Amino acid sequence: MPLNSPVESRVPTVVERLRLKPANSESGFVDGAWWPRSRDLVAEVPELATVLAAWIGPVWRVAFSPAGWTVTVSELIYQGRLIRLEGISSQNIHLVHATGGTMRRVTLLVVPPHADPAAAERALTAASGQNNVTSPALLLDESGALVGQAVSASRDSDVSRWESEGGLGGKASARE
Repeated sequence: MPLNSPVESRVPTVVERLRLKPANSESGFVDGAWWPRSRDLVAEVPELATVLAAWIGPVWRVAFSPAGWTVTVSELIYQGRLIRLEGISSQNIHLVHATGGTMRRVTLLVVPPHADPAAAERALTAASGQNNVTSPALLLDESGALVGQAVSASRDSDVSRWESEGGLGGKASARE
């Protein structure tokens, strides 16, 4: 390439910013991952709804943590359809739930918009891996997408959840 030629910077398409697990995967914590361009949910939802429609039908509801998004309305009209934006304070800041017309819901890991592209790619790939059951905070931490942010203390709660669902718990000490 000649020294004076312009360098093309490749911007990932919306399809490349959303990955879902293959069919027949274990559910785990997430069904895939989404790397929005901003924290403005009203601006981001139309592209998300367009891509998800093939998997879950027309999106009619997106649930999110208000702490992670800039949202000015609770509903928007997109392609002649109403989409409810439902802020749930107790929801994990790293997740969004989208519900489609087929009543199918997908839970997506939200890769921070400012994440380094290589780290975002690692997070998208890991979260959409077949049978991946890694927690949202750990997916983001291990991919490097949370650089400069505090990692959630959810690891302890993940262990508690695992044990409450029949994890090793007391059985491990009985073997020792």
